[in-house]
Amino acid sequence: MMLSLQARGCHNINLVSPTHVVPFILEALPLAANKGLFLPLVYNTGGYDSVETLELLDGVVDIYMPDMKYADEKTAERLSEIKDYPRMNKAAVREMHRQVGDLQLDGQGVAQRGLLVRHLVLPERLAGTGEVVRFLAREVSTDTYLNIMAQYHPCYKAYEIPPLARPVSESEFSEAIALARQQGLSRLDKH
Repeated sequence: MMLSLQARGCHNINLVSPTHVVPFILEALPLAANKGLFLPLVYNTGGYDSVETLELLDGVVDIYMPDMKYADEKTAERLSEIKDYPRMNKAAVREMHRQVGDLQLDGQGVAQRGLLVRHLVLPERLAGTGEVVRFLAREVSTDTYLNIMAQYHPCYKAYEIPPLARPVSESEFSEAIALARQQGLSRLDKH
């Protein structure tokens, strides 16, 4: 499948939510490489990855693309039933950056190697954007490429949680961009 994507002209192999299949990825990659696979490997994850798993991927993954969903443990647990998300997420992002560094683009602006962090802005600051950008600037790199996303849209049970029952306002999104810039982050992709 990876070689087929390469033959079709894809820029990378994007492994989405791959944590549970890491052993199979590690088994398949040498086979594909021996048959000519040369595309960058993207590890596209929700960011709740153990450092131990990521250490297995050192020298294998070219581009890490984790989410940083929540800065507050209680919010993560309440909204996504995830325990200890901020601690796990920060440790994972630090390890990813240690392995691949800041995002590097080729002459056409296509990512080749590095860290690209995604952060979805939530209504009423529920994602903790201020803490996320502070962490990235102070503990990772001010050259971190950050995709700040405004496309949160309430659906299903979100209507039962008053702060999540509405989309992000323009002022909330603008505030998130301003917070990132205040921390010295300038490589921002805003959607």
